[in-house]
Order: sequence, then C-alpha cells, then structure tokens
Amino acid sequence: MPPQPAPPAPLQLILGDEELLVERATRETLRQLRVAEPMAELTRLRATELTPPHLAELVSPSLFAEARVVVLEAAQEAGAEICEAVAAYCRAPAEGVVLVVVHSGGGRSKLAKQLPATLRSAGAEVTECPKVTKASDREAFVRNEVRVAGGRIDAAGVHALIEAVGSDLRELASAAAQLVSDHDGPLDEATVRRYHRGRAEVTGFAVAERAVVGDVPGALEALRWALSLGVPHVLVADALADAVRSVALVRGAGGGDPFRLAGQLGMPPWKVKKVRNQIRGWEDDSLVRAMRVVATLNGEVKGQAADASYALERAVLEVARAQRAGQRAR
Repeated sequence: MPPQPAPPAPLQLILGDEELLVERATRETLRQLRVAEPMAELTRLRATELTPPHLAELVSPSLFAEARVVVLEAAQEAGAEICEAVAAYCRAPAEGVVLVVVHSGGGRSKLAKQLPATLRSAGAEVTECPKVTKASDREAFVRNEVRVAGGRIDAAGVHALIEAVGSDLRELASAAAQLVSDHDGPLDEATVRRYHRGRAEVTGFAVAERAVVGDVPGALEALRWALSLGVPHVLVADALADAVRSVALVRGAGGGDPFRLAGQLGMPPWKVKKVRNQIRGWEDDSLVRAMRVVATLNGEVKGQAADASYALERAVLEVARAQRAGQRAR
C-alpha cells in the first residue's frame, strides 16, 4: 500500500495577487488535508471582516477533533489588531487547523506589510502567486496547462492561443484544457486557429502587428473590431508596447542565428524570425517616436485619458505613421 501523503503545514502563506493561482493554491491545501481528513471544513473570510475574538474562535481546536482550513483573504488590508492576533497564533498553531493567509505582498499599514515575514519566520509553507505580466511567463503558463491536461503544444501554437484568447489566465486555462480534450495529437498553430477562427483577428496582438508594419487601414480596422468585441484597452496597449519593444530589440541586435539571439533577447526563436520581418522601414528616430507614444499610452489607458478608446486609436495611428515615416526616409 503506498504511503499516505503528508498533510499540509499548519501555516500556509499564499503570496501574490494572481487570482487563478491563488484559488488553485487554496484548493490544493484543502485537497491535501482531505486526503487524511475527508470531512475537513473550509472557512473563508476577508481580513477586514474579522475581529480577534472571531479569529480565535475559528482557529481554536475542535472538541470533536474536526480538521479544518481557515483562509484569511486580503490579509494586506488587515488592521493592527488582526495582524497582532495572527502573529500571536503563529507562535503556537492549533492541531488539526490549517491557517491559510492570502497576502498580495503590499499592505495598508506597517504591521500588514510585515505579515508575510512573520509567517515565514514561523515556518509557514509559502506559495508564490505573482501577477503574470511578462509574455514569457504567460507562454510558460499555457505550455504547463496543456501538459497537465495531457497534451503537447509547440511554440507557435502557444502564441496563437494567446492571440486568440487574450491574457486572462482563467480563459487561457479553460481554452488549453478544451483543446487537449477535443483534439487528438500535438497542438500547433493551425490547430489552434482552426478552433478559434475569427477571434484571433481581433486581439491586441493583431492590432499591434498591423501597426508596426505601417498598415494604417488594417491597424485601425482591427482596433475597431477589437474594441467592439470588448477586448480591454489595457491588453491592446500592452500588445502595442510589446510589439514596438520587440522591433527595437531585434533591430538593435542585428543579424545572426535566431536561436542565439533568442537567448540574448529573452524571446523564442520563432518570435525573433517574425519580428525580423517587421523591422523593415524602422529607423532610430521613428522607433524613439513610437516608444514615446506607447509609454504615454500606458498611462492613458489606466485612467489618465478622458477617452481610452480615442487614446488607443491615436497611438495606433502614430505608431503606424512612424514606421511609414522611417520607410520614406530610407
């Protein structure tokens, strides 16, 4: 008979604010406890809803030795009394109780900011759930989701899936699992596009790819379609900024083996090859102009502009015109 897996540590710190990863870490703690204690209960409360007496009641040993998981959410918002109560409990955790503290890493007060360090010093098991913002991390997430679902996907397929679905991890996880379930065999770009035909044409990536090659009508048309279908302004702005940065990086690196450049630039070889086809026409002055545009746009889509849609349209137009200006100057 195989040995029983060890129950989770009595103190758990889930650090970060990527909602899907936080939720998965919480469920995994409960699953581990229920292997040994099938009737283990789950209680979830925000730190701002708790009082020290209520917390003490939740983490007190049960008269009937019932195991339970107590999840303290948004601990970065906790007041001084709750922070002190958690710190005191960490010095002597109760048997049969797993306290899970979910913390973004920031904090409204000094004590709230210190909670992660307090839990670490008390021996808490730490699960990192940082916000996934880098393209490489998002690609790694998709590859892992496909692998966990029992499938395989190549680099171009990963890129196509992100283009089609967007950056939301829940949607990416769902799409990856659905693709593996529906398709027998490895996933590639053609397979992904067949399943997501049409939607891939209206993402931020599609807008950005047209803008950086100077296709003004195509970029504006793609942008209007994207906005009409509800693609968030921030995602379009991020895609445009990523496209401009990629052009600057690949252009600055010069020629050479795409696989060698991929390691230097931190992007997959297929992307290096793709961007090489986009750098034609760009000059130093036009790239500087485009980078200023996307830097300004970042703040505008996050609240600085009165009309984020107009700000996006203007930025897309300026980036595309910058490319065309560089092309004319050659």
